[in-house]
Amino acid sequence: MSNKSELLAMSRRALLRGAATTAAAAIAGTAAAQSAINEVINAPRRGNWDDQFDAKASRTDVSAISNSPVLSPSNQVNLLQAIGDYQAIVANGGWPMVNSGVKLRIGVVDPSVRVLRQRLMISGDLARSAGVSDSFDSYVDGAVKRFQARHGLPEDGVLGEFTLKAMNVSADVRLSQLNKNLQRLEGMKEDLGQRYIMVNIPAAYVEAVENDTVALRNTAIVGRESRQSPLVDSKVSDIILNPYWTAPRSIVKKDIVPLMQKDPTYLARNNIRLFDNKGQEVSPESVDWFAAEAPNLMFRQDPGKINAMSSVKINFPSPDAVYMHDTPTQGLFNKLMRFESSGCVRVQNVRDLVVWILKNTPTWDRQHIEQVIASRVNTPIPVVDPPHVHWVYITAWSAKDRVVQFRDDIYQLDGDAQLALQTTAGIEQISGSVEDDILPQ
Repeated sequence: MSNKSELLAMSRRALLRGAATTAAAAIAGTAAAQSAINEVINAPRRGNWDDQFDAKASRTDVSAISNSPVLSPSNQVNLLQAIGDYQAIVANGGWPMVNSGVKLRIGVVDPSVRVLRQRLMISGDLARSAGVSDSFDSYVDGAVKRFQARHGLPEDGVLGEFTLKAMNVSADVRLSQLNKNLQRLEGMKEDLGQRYIMVNIPAAYVEAVENDTVALRNTAIVGRESRQSPLVDSKVSDIILNPYWTAPRSIVKKDIVPLMQKDPTYLARNNIRLFDNKGQEVSPESVDWFAAEAPNLMFRQDPGKINAMSSVKINFPSPDAVYMHDTPTQGLFNKLMRFESSGCVRVQNVRDLVVWILKNTPTWDRQHIEQVIASRVNTPIPVVDPPHVHWVYITAWSAKDRVVQFRDDIYQLDGDAQLALQTTAGIEQISGSVEDDILPQ
């Protein structure tokens, strides 16, 4: 039996042995939890504390960050523990809904803060010793930031639209989400590889993992709902520095031809050249751009800064012909909703990932990689000791003891509409169509 199987078997046995205790605790916990809340509510001198507006805005005892990979076998044990915790929360009546006519942030004094404090205590983001009052002090600020970190939201300590929506997903729905994701983790193969790249699609980020430790994390842009990124189980085959970008037939018909009708310089400005089926270059001036059918030619963009894949393409076998790559539109990585590609994954700071992939490939150190990229010469690199590639759909996990992470169910696979509340809100519409990446403008 593998270490993973032994670990999970032991965890399940322990869980079963403690089932009676857990059930009893869940039933008795209602009175205990209410007693604890009443205790802090009625505690003396729990009002406008002297330090409530101090400069230390974050008073988080436990960080939400972990070097444990999302797919680590130990995380299934953590997830089982989280399920037990949330079963107790649901048995105790869940948590209150937070509503306010004012935007809650540090410095605000409002009756709704009292409910907010209770909500954060129940989910473990705020210590019960912080007390319950109407004041949004530095303790609450730190707790809100911790909550935001656990939900993949900007850690600004402000209850904006997205934070409030995530906070008001009910406890029983979160419990169902945890169970659904435990099934996903249990369904994955045991041997992920000593070195592997994981793309967690709902979280829109990449982990480079070695020896069950995260060596690198990168922000990503993944497929939007109408053109979803698929699940992948593969292995890196090669890396291309300064890749060519070949426009798919659909984008030629829908976008490039109309653009050429309006602006005959479009192809030249974007370094896109035409080739016939014999590999001979064709002059754009020789093409009838107003013909009924789009020209049956290959539209290939030369390597360079404005190339749709920019400096790097990471290849691996895939039935869906997807890959990972750089992008010239780096500003998209700053967005909260990074679900805008057509299935392929764009990676921020992709050169760091390339250095890690090529660490065992002779001569390809960071300096050499940068020199080749600067040359603008198309350069394929076979990879020695290629890492595995796993694109997964995990919306809830626990990579650290009692620190549970949740993400939006962007493809609506978790079975509850509450979990997809943020799927489309706030997503900036991209002009033109998108296929492998943003159409060069």
